[in-house]
Amino acid sequence: MFKSVVFAAIAYLVTAVSVMAQEPPANPLPEVLDARVSTTPQRARLVLDLAAPTQFAIVSLDNPIRIAIDVKASGLEFTETTPVAGEGLVAGYTVEMAESGRARTTITLSAPAQVQQAYVLDPFADQPARLVVDIIPMDAVGFAGKVAADLAASQAKQQVVATPTQPGGSNIASKTRPLVVIDPGHGGVDSGARGADGVMEKNLVLDFALKLQDLLIQSGRFDVALTREDDSFLKLEDRVALARQNKADLFISIHADSFQQAEIRGLSVYTRDENATDVLDRVLADQENKSDIIAGLAPPEMATSVVDLLVDLMRREMRRQSFEAAQSIVHQVEPSVALRKFPVRQANFLVLQAPDVPSILVELGFLSNADDIANLKRPGWQDRTAEAIARGISAYFDELQQGTEEASAQN
Repeated sequence: MFKSVVFAAIAYLVTAVSVMAQEPPANPLPEVLDARVSTTPQRARLVLDLAAPTQFAIVSLDNPIRIAIDVKASGLEFTETTPVAGEGLVAGYTVEMAESGRARTTITLSAPAQVQQAYVLDPFADQPARLVVDIIPMDAVGFAGKVAADLAASQAKQQVVATPTQPGGSNIASKTRPLVVIDPGHGGVDSGARGADGVMEKNLVLDFALKLQDLLIQSGRFDVALTREDDSFLKLEDRVALARQNKADLFISIHADSFQQAEIRGLSVYTRDENATDVLDRVLADQENKSDIIAGLAPPEMATSVVDLLVDLMRREMRRQSFEAAQSIVHQVEPSVALRKFPVRQANFLVLQAPDVPSILVELGFLSNADDIANLKRPGWQDRTAEAIARGISAYFDELQQGTEEASAQN
């Protein structure tokens, strides 16, 4: 029985990719340039660097439990794979040419898991095309069901070509439509940071927020609201109040700041903490918090001496969730965009003060850095980054849902 199941699953992959290979390609098949896998107990990622975008197929296998990813490729540019980075879901992996025109990556799992997102990135700047496959845990029964479904498809000789996960989408069924509130920073009399060429932060972040809103809405998974849709000014407390009054499930403030050291660049994601990560973070937070004063308004009064125990517990939980959201976004952005060193950071941004809404602030880059300015004004970079953030938002809610289900199962 064991051998027949394995042989049937292998025949399924061979048949699926052979059917794809029968169609004459418009362009020569690309090489696989490099492969790497990183893992923790909560998530794992496979990245294949490719000479050009290509098609892929994914199947789950058991005895032992594995996930196999086939790509249409002419060959491998490497002979040895990089060891798995970290410990967790993945015990090991191999990459080999299974046959002419088909490269197979086999990921051996330490525990049952499922593909959360899988997508191909077009080449950008000095980065090659990439296949990115994200994997998260699942229960043993669910994994057995995937294996059985894949085996049934193979026996029916169905063609298997994976559909890339769209930005904001997921392979994990969602039971809710979370509300995401996007806050384009500054606006109106408050232009925010300015680049040497006169470009204003308030305009860049509004354009970016509109792109992100469109992606999340198109995914069909989220309800989305903006704190401003035009060049208008809002007080910090009004931005927070909008998210709280509408019971937002995630609040994302979008910014692009500047600093006196022009060499500092890259995207970062902040959660709120009175103890900033470093001096630069405190300076950036002070700049944002003082923007209301510059516009003739004072930041809200914050009680610090007496805090109700339940509110304090709520704040702690919101900060935990905010940190997880920041990590998920950085994880998705990492293959696409230049990041600051230690990109998940903390600072005392008042716009992140809501005690009952997970809140993060995304710094897209620095208008004091020429490379960042060039990227921020480039439509291709904007699209690529908005797509990555949309994927990160989706991944955050996947993992939040999974945690809720696991907690319910234990009670």
